Amino acid sequence: MTGPLTLVGRESQALELDTNDPLPTRRDEFHLPPHAGGTAAYFAGNSLGLQPKALRARLGEELDDWARLGVEGHLEARRPWLPYHELAREPAARLVGALPREVVVMNSLTVNLHLLMVSFYRPTPDRHRIVIEDSAFPSDSYAVRSQAAFHGYDPDEAVVRLAPRPGEAALRSEDVVACLAEQGAGVALVLLGAVNYYSGELLDVAAISAAAHAAGAVAGWDLAHAAGNVELRLHDAGADWAAWCSYKYLNAGPGSLAGAFVHERHLADRSLPKLAGWWSTDPASRFQMAPTVTPVDSADSWQLSNPPILALAPVLLSLEMFDQTGLPALRAKSVRLTAYLESLLDEVCASRSVEIITPREPERRGAQLSVRVHGHDVGPLTERLRHDHGVLADARRPDVIRLAPAPLYCTFHDCWRAAGALAAVLDA
Repeated sequence: MTGPLTLVGRESQALELDTNDPLPTRRDEFHLPPHAGGTAAYFAGNSLGLQPKALRARLGEELDDWARLGVEGHLEARRPWLPYHELAREPAARLVGALPREVVVMNSLTVNLHLLMVSFYRPTPDRHRIVIEDSAFPSDSYAVRSQAAFHGYDPDEAVVRLAPRPGEAALRSEDVVACLAEQGAGVALVLLGAVNYYSGELLDVAAISAAAHAAGAVAGWDLAHAAGNVELRLHDAGADWAAWCSYKYLNAGPGSLAGAFVHERHLADRSLPKLAGWWSTDPASRFQMAPTVTPVDSADSWQLSNPPILALAPVLLSLEMFDQTGLPALRAKSVRLTAYLESLLDEVCASRSVEIITPREPERRGAQLSVRVHGHDVGPLTERLRHDHGVLADARRPDVIRLAPAPLYCTFHDCWRAAGALAAVLDA
């Protein structure tokens, strides 16, 4: 990267970086919102990813098979519906660093959190606490509080919220480890976001999972902001279980199907309580219509219903795209894009009441920079970024703007546009 330049003079540098980057953008394969005769710079992929252009044809194939075959599509569609979810198993496992039998694509994120907590939150009077981040996404907070209450415990006492150090915005992995070492005796479950939605902090999954186990607790992970964003090695890291959505960095559409992981050491454990449905049983005997489940030693054991094909098709297409490019290459580009955006935002912050609250170390963050704008309601600011400059970002009131340079479709030039637009709306 060249030496210091003013923000105004950096456009040519951004264009040069795009031309010379070792991983070409796949921007043209996505629908970008229009703006002023061109396209927007889209930095909201940590909230909702863009639609792949290939999706319309993929959905059309499933609709055509339904129209042509009716019920026979379960066995005769070009991608037969009966085993359709199996198509997603191996690419989903590669995405999160798991064995194929440890993963299944099903339901929505919070539904999966609850299904897995049925098995892995086993509270006792002496060990019933659940550890989460103080800045956990509200859905996670609601889920764990409701689980504690369902088991007869006071959520205000049972749920332990870990806050960052004074003066910091991100929770450090070493502080989680230290807390579990000192106060873990009463903890039944640790449930943290691998990447925190608010700060963009990437936690050390392996170190925290090991600390949870040393304390006698179960290690669960919410990967909503990590799947498709950072490299994960859930199996090797020793996580007990995890769940993720697919509508953020995975670009599978609003409310799209989620994923679940259960470590292989638990797959044959018949003592784990589970809720069951037709798809929980062994597929070899499914159509014998038996009144009791025949268990399977895979994550499918947590599945309830047959997969919704029209909802699973976008997930499968997304996983194919990630397989084509490879997460290591995407992560490397993410680091380059985020560092470049950071260098531009530093110029914006230097003379204004603005600060980046995301950790500075690349290994402690994903494709996100959270910017705190002191003394402003960020809602109107993000509206002006969008309407006046074609930059879509996410407002977290009262004072944080989240910018996510997703490497599949964001460019260095987009980063330049975003920093310049933020400076303009602040100065106005």
